[in-house]
Amino acid sequence: MNKDITTFDEHLDKRYGPIGSETRANFEIKAKAFAIGEIIRDARKEAKMTQEQLAQRTGTKKSFISRIENGHSDIQLSTLYRLMEIGLGKKVNLTIG
Repeated sequence: MNKDITTFDEHLDKRYGPIGSETRANFEIKAKAFAIGEIIRDARKEAKMTQEQLAQRTGTKKSFISRIENGHSDIQLSTLYRLMEIGLGKKVNLTIG
C-alpha cells in the first residue's frame, strides 16, 4: 500500500479526532442528519411532492421540512416516522448494529 495515500477513516481521525471523541461524535451526528435529510428529499421528489405539500400532509411547516432536508435540524424519530410513513407512504425500518 502506498504510504502517501490517506484512507477516509484516517482523514476523519485527523480532522475530527478518533472515534468516541466528542468532536468526532458531533461530526457523525451532523453527517447522519444530512443523510436523513437527503433520504427524505429523495422520497419527497419521487412522490412528486413539494415541501409545502409534505408539510401540509404531516402538520408541519415548509421551513421545517427545508431545515430537515438540508441537515440543519435534529429530527425526532416520531417526526421521521410521520414524514416518511404518513407523508410519503414509505415504511421505516430501524436497525441498530
